[in-house]
Amino acid sequence: MRLTALPAFADNYIWALIAADGAAIVVDPGDATPVLAAAAQQGWRPHTVLLTHHHDDHIGGVAALQARFAGLQVYAPADPRIPLATHRAAEGERIQALGLEIDVVSVPGHTRSHVAFHTAEHLFSGDALFSLGCGRMFEGTPSQLLASLHKLASLPPHLLLCCGHEYTVSNAVFARHVDPTNAALLQRHEEALAMRRDERPTLPVTLASELDCNPFLRTRTPSIQQAVSAHLGRPVTDEVDVVAGLRGWKDGFGT
Repeated sequence: MRLTALPAFADNYIWALIAADGAAIVVDPGDATPVLAAAAQQGWRPHTVLLTHHHDDHIGGVAALQARFAGLQVYAPADPRIPLATHRAAEGERIQALGLEIDVVSVPGHTRSHVAFHTAEHLFSGDALFSLGCGRMFEGTPSQLLASLHKLASLPPHLLLCCGHEYTVSNAVFARHVDPTNAALLQRHEEALAMRRDERPTLPVTLASELDCNPFLRTRTPSIQQAVSAHLGRPVTDEVDVVAGLRGWKDGFGT
């Protein structure tokens, strides 16, 4: 299947997996307009929609797509704030769509009901995991966030991370502040800068790369723990405290 990233709003990506016959799986269509435009221009049609969480920039286009494409299947977490779902997606469920098996992983932290979806090749993480970062804790706790990041980190490293926003360059600035001697991170930052100069997406990227570069996936690493300790002015080794310290540090970084 062909993967495509559809830019939306200021920095969102709507992802589409398009089969040979033109049927497509669409992930987090916060705006129907780029989906409808791409489908018309490229000759494909949405068949299934996957929603990772309830924020409007991820679900706002669903009603218009349902109105245009009869019988559209919409999978979403069990959350009353996502009223247009035709199916509820829960931890451990395996969805069958267009010949693909899609596994559901519960990843609370950014929101309490957030899920991620992965196939044998792709990881659609919504706002739970970004390249070189993770989503803010709007509803979850540090322990939930850490558990969710551990779940995602344990997935096959060849998976291609397809997240909800183009935040890689800004995340890289913070990540290098935390982890300044990481050569893999420096290379990723330079590559991302070149991609954005050419107006190319910095995604997808392998999970393996994130495991090498993303400080939020490296909370067991002594250098990350030492950086958080220095920032907080006290020793920090417990991973929950490390991820809480990192997230709080990132929330105020550059402000």
